[in-house]
Amino acid sequence: LNCVTMLLQAIALVAYSHLFLPASAWSTVARRGYKSSIARYGSLLANIGSLRSSSSLFLAQQANDGECGVTPEIPAPSSANSLVDSSSSLSRKPKAGDVVTFTLLRFQPTDGSDDESLVLEPLFDTSGTLQLVLDGGNYLPGLHQLLFTMNPGETVRGTSVDAGYGSYNPDLVFQVSTAEIGDSIDSSLVKVGTALRMGNGMECRVTEMNDEKWTLDANHALAGAAYDVDVKLEKVEEGPKNWEYASDDAKDDKYKVATFALGCFWGGELAYQRMPGVISTHVGYTQGQKENPTYEEVCTGTTGHTEAIRIIYDPDIASYKSLVQLALDRLGGDIYKLNQVGNDRGTQYRHGVYYHNDKQKEVVEELFSGLGSEGREVMTELKESDIFYMAEEYHQQYLLKGGQSAKKGAGETIRCYG
Repeated sequence: LNCVTMLLQAIALVAYSHLFLPASAWSTVARRGYKSSIARYGSLLANIGSLRSSSSLFLAQQANDGECGVTPEIPAPSSANSLVDSSSSLSRKPKAGDVVTFTLLRFQPTDGSDDESLVLEPLFDTSGTLQLVLDGGNYLPGLHQLLFTMNPGETVRGTSVDAGYGSYNPDLVFQVSTAEIGDSIDSSLVKVGTALRMGNGMECRVTEMNDEKWTLDANHALAGAAYDVDVKLEKVEEGPKNWEYASDDAKDDKYKVATFALGCFWGGELAYQRMPGVISTHVGYTQGQKENPTYEEVCTGTTGHTEAIRIIYDPDIASYKSLVQLALDRLGGDIYKLNQVGNDRGTQYRHGVYYHNDKQKEVVEELFSGLGSEGREVMTELKESDIFYMAEEYHQQYLLKGGQSAKKGAGETIRCYG
């Protein structure tokens, strides 16, 4: 398999930049140039075809200093809402967009042992009664697929759920001759087990090396891993129907919607994923003029959009006030900066709170009142919510896919760049 036709000097420049640029500088390069890296959960192998035509590799080392704002204290639930009360449950099987409440009775590696070293520690909650928006991310795709098939009150035992790393594919193992590699990369920096990344963003590992060729494996190290699951579907409820601004609160919607722009949407999304009462998150683009913008278009700053996070939450557990307070905690002093959050600058990174009804507006205005004292003007937009365009799939739950915990109440520092 001739996956790599030639490693050119330009490729070497990328590799050596990754090795020797200051970590902060590499974080900026990675943020802007390689935002389409692989998604470990879900579509890991979606671009297999492009792997064969890729013509570049670069050494991949983690830049672990890319902290993405502070990690604020997670607000406590506002009430002791009983998730297992099935009185409001629909009698049908769930469909995409429904809020499902389920209990994970068992969740362990497929071989039946309790050896968690067989697979990575799950990065989401795996015990007790949980909620998600079906087909709305945040949990393993295999778990969503299982819940689609179940009826309220039904328990399924002994089902295997893919651990999110895909099946092992022997076609993703290929060889590159040392003649093709040439002097583009210092081979002394590479050994068996070294992680490389294709120019299209897919990762691979060196599994064998000799004087004539390298063998590379683009399967994830945990490809084929799975969990045995016992799960009970407690109830099925309709998700929100009202997505854009309306002066009156949508009283028929049990679950509510909130939208925030906090600069880079990766870190903000993970912060909300960790918050009790938040049951779904998506990232996307809002407050702009162009319909269905792409990430590349938004990055030009010409479409008028800003990177945003849209949240579905249970107001009996997470109050809207606590959601806004989390936004304020993450922004900190950046609320006084125009079109800037941290080191990210441009209209596409402007910060804002986009309320969905007048009740939310009152909460926002109360929390922001007084913040502009002592001659400091608050630059955070406080506006009615507008059309929200979903960002590309690889952006959704990006930091969870990259290995950071989305467990409720998790307190680890959120790193924007890996």
